[in-house]
Amino acid sequence: MKEDWEKNEDTKTRLIEAAGEVFARRGFRSATVREICGLAGTHVGAVNYHFRDKKGLYAAVLEYSHLSAVRRYPPDEGLPADATAEQKLRAFIRSFVMRILAEGFPTWHGKLMAREVVDPTGAVDQMVAGSVRPLYENLAGIVRELLHEEKRPDGEESGTTYLCAMSIVGQCLHHYLARQVVTLLRPKGFDTARIDRIAEHITRFSLGGIRALAKSSPAPAGRRETQP
Repeated sequence: MKEDWEKNEDTKTRLIEAAGEVFARRGFRSATVREICGLAGTHVGAVNYHFRDKKGLYAAVLEYSHLSAVRRYPPDEGLPADATAEQKLRAFIRSFVMRILAEGFPTWHGKLMAREVVDPTGAVDQMVAGSVRPLYENLAGIVRELLHEEKRPDGEESGTTYLCAMSIVGQCLHHYLARQVVTLLRPKGFDTARIDRIAEHITRFSLGGIRALAKSSPAPAGRRETQP
């Protein structure tokens, strides 16, 4: 029984890794089960057996890719429990940028996610609910702390917190989605591989904007604004 389970898990992993490469290269609609199974070294029926169909395999690939990247580059980067909001934001942004720009396993992660953003299939819905939302809520919590906002009774973030969080995510994604344009605009003097520099700039730029917004809003009763 144990051997059968291990064999099944090995087959599933090989299918997911092979599918990740093919989906990233061809996109969901152009990728074929036959090509994926050929790369994985499995028979064509293995996809139906383990994932029901190509769509089920694609959803599994997205989830696997995202979780693998988060494990490799965790959003808190091992910060202590008493870390400041600024430290938390810096760690979150650096880990985010590393997940989409750094070389390493899975090498097809960034390209696959970029395809899903540009040409969504609907399979990302499940991943957002199970994996992406907790990351977003983490970021929203950091931003709320920087804005000196109290958590609302209904659990929803304010419009300002939401827009700040989306601005941060947008800056990070821009350096992947528009990397060819970035290179053409600045062919000399800027290296897109300098991930730490990019992450630090996004952090400082975001902190400046958030602090300005915090100053322009009334501070909660009994709480004073912190100086930048």
